[in-house]
Amino acid sequence: MERQVRARRASALAPAPAPAPARLSPARQPRPDPCVPPAQVQMSELDEATALYRALSRHPALVTAGLGPEVTTQYGGKYRTVHSEWTQRDLDRMESIRFCRQYLVFHDGGSVVFSGPAGNSIETKGELLSRDSPSGALKAVLRKTGSSKAGEEKQFLEVWEKNCKLKSINLTALEKHGIVYEDDCFGCLSWSHSESHILYVAEKKRPKTESFFQTKAVEVSDEETAKPKKQDQAVKGDQYIFHEDWGENLVSKSIPVLCILDIESGNISVLEGVPENVSPGQAFWSPGDTGVVFVGWWHEPFRLGMRFCTNRRSALFYVDLTGGKCELLSDDSMAVCSPRLSPDQCRIIYLRYTNLSPHQQCSQLCLYDWYTKVTSIVVDVVPRQLEGSFCGIFCSLLPLGCWSADSQRVVFDSGLRSRQDLFAVNIQTGSMTSLTTGLPLGSWKLLTIDQDLMLVQFSTPNQPPSLKVGFLPPSGKEQEIHWVTLEDAESIPEITWAIRVLKPPPEQENPKYPGLDFEAILLQPPRKAEKSQVPLVVMPHGGPHSSFVASWMLFPAVLCKMGFAVLLVNYRGSTGFGQDSIYSLPGNVGDQDVKDVQFAVEQVLQEEEFDRNRVALMGGSHGGFLSCHLIGQYPDSYRACVVRNPVINVASMFCSTDIPDWCMVEAGFLYTSDCLPDPTTWAEMLNKSPIKYASQVKTPLLLMLGQEDKRVPYKQGMEYYRALVARKVPVRFLLYPRSNHSLSEVEVESDSFMNAVLWMRTHLEC
Repeated sequence: MERQVRARRASALAPAPAPAPARLSPARQPRPDPCVPPAQVQMSELDEATALYRALSRHPALVTAGLGPEVTTQYGGKYRTVHSEWTQRDLDRMESIRFCRQYLVFHDGGSVVFSGPAGNSIETKGELLSRDSPSGALKAVLRKTGSSKAGEEKQFLEVWEKNCKLKSINLTALEKHGIVYEDDCFGCLSWSHSESHILYVAEKKRPKTESFFQTKAVEVSDEETAKPKKQDQAVKGDQYIFHEDWGENLVSKSIPVLCILDIESGNISVLEGVPENVSPGQAFWSPGDTGVVFVGWWHEPFRLGMRFCTNRRSALFYVDLTGGKCELLSDDSMAVCSPRLSPDQCRIIYLRYTNLSPHQQCSQLCLYDWYTKVTSIVVDVVPRQLEGSFCGIFCSLLPLGCWSADSQRVVFDSGLRSRQDLFAVNIQTGSMTSLTTGLPLGSWKLLTIDQDLMLVQFSTPNQPPSLKVGFLPPSGKEQEIHWVTLEDAESIPEITWAIRVLKPPPEQENPKYPGLDFEAILLQPPRKAEKSQVPLVVMPHGGPHSSFVASWMLFPAVLCKMGFAVLLVNYRGSTGFGQDSIYSLPGNVGDQDVKDVQFAVEQVLQEEEFDRNRVALMGGSHGGFLSCHLIGQYPDSYRACVVRNPVINVASMFCSTDIPDWCMVEAGFLYTSDCLPDPTTWAEMLNKSPIKYASQVKTPLLLMLGQEDKRVPYKQGMEYYRALVARKVPVRFLLYPRSNHSLSEVEVESDSFMNAVLWMRTHLEC
């Protein structure tokens, strides 16, 4: 009996046998999540994609280059040192590293006779800005040390002479101002002509603040007597005052001031006399060092985003250092940038744009005569290109060195349809000459010119950037330039590319601007088999007033190496096609640009052996806007879509972006700072938005957003995510918490690309 009880207890304590696995009917079998790439795709394609990305991302990008003073050897030969700075993605450290490399260029005064590298590349750390003095004997360096995350970052202004450091000024410890501006919107580092002072831009020092209930710190002496600790007078209750900034990429910058360092004494002073209603930047010393010339941007009633916005109201100003008087040098109703003083110190050249119109557009090149006080237009706005001629100046900044040695010509690069070319303009006659006629098509970018010796960068979609040098020939002989390559990059011959000219069908012509054409750059991979059909990735650019030029681009190159064809579409409204093309798009976004991209896709699919059942979209910002429009308006054309920080609802974006003027202008309305859209305007902005077509979308979407984006706030993408998920559309949503609009941090950029590749591989089934 006792044994039976023990047996029953043991049976009760024993684990129950596992149930037999349930058998599901085929209709009830679990389906793979369409938002997650299958394991076999991840494993089989991941190694190839990461290897290709790692290999091609090793190609460095040329940031800047400068020329040292001319040296004459004991044998009578002449040479100059070229100092170049590059950036490269480091996927192991997950950061962008910066390094410098030097070259020697021997010349006879009119041509290069020998050139070569001088030593190996050296990584530079902490350099924010650097500038050689006019004679080349001294160099100023703005350097940061410490960690910004730990609150220990410091800024130093250093002065170097040959191989020793003469001065090192701890700007942070002096507390004369806030952070120094190193950006290309406001920032500068300008030597006086006498080489005794350095001019720069920094954030205005803010008064210290404290809580209403802040307890005063005390010091206890040896006699145990307490007394208040000496400190700056703090303003109570102001620690949460809102300070406007200048938007995307300029979030820590609000009130810039002009600062001057006296090199001998080490004293720093903040320049007075700048009008309180403007923010100064892009400053330099006037002829004779009598004062400072700068660009001043109006910041009242409030600041708007500056990055990629050349249309902000601004003007040229001059502050006299002796009397502190400020003088207006240009029209105060326009927008200006890039003032550059001629070598003879008689003229200032600068770019001028229409105020509060499209952010990027064709500019005027204006000339201010320092002694006659007369302003003239050297190159005017070009409505449209005629028979392959010049189509206008499309560049947001002139190089710091852009004048010929005789102060009679200005050299610059500009978008020319889907290329970037070099030009020289005679300031007396306004005659324009191309410096790249007959040379390989691609992207030519001027880095600097000094004593007629030019440094340029050249690249194509299948050739990473190379550094070239050449002399500017005498006027009238510009086609005789002989370019010498200082640093070459291996091309990728298996990638082929071509520019396609496209003419919209008659029913899609713009009645106000008829006859406009547009272009697309097509990259093709090698065919694996004679009759194999290649998948196509379509990439419309952002802006919308920007463009793809035939330059080196990492994402398209890697995709092409993986077997995708890539179509980069410069729809009507892109820069480089004349001002009429720019003006044709505002009021027609979501329609004209969408139809242009779709027309380009249809034309390429008819002309090439691409698989029309394996077409994907990939775009960011306005390119994301177009991609989302396309999967809504043409839901059967695309099998996968990848978007980064897309504009989804123009109406809701108006209230949260740093560029509300963009929403009004691109929707077809005038913008003023006090405008309050009426119901009709709200409705029109909504009508032009991709969210309107959300109910028609069925294309699987990969959505990638930067949580710190001030240009297209990430809530825009959230609207689309919720709309599609509610309708059972496959969506994968990646949110990068510390990234902004560009998603350009090395870790974020690489992660977003790999996710994009896996997403397209999965849904294109390739």
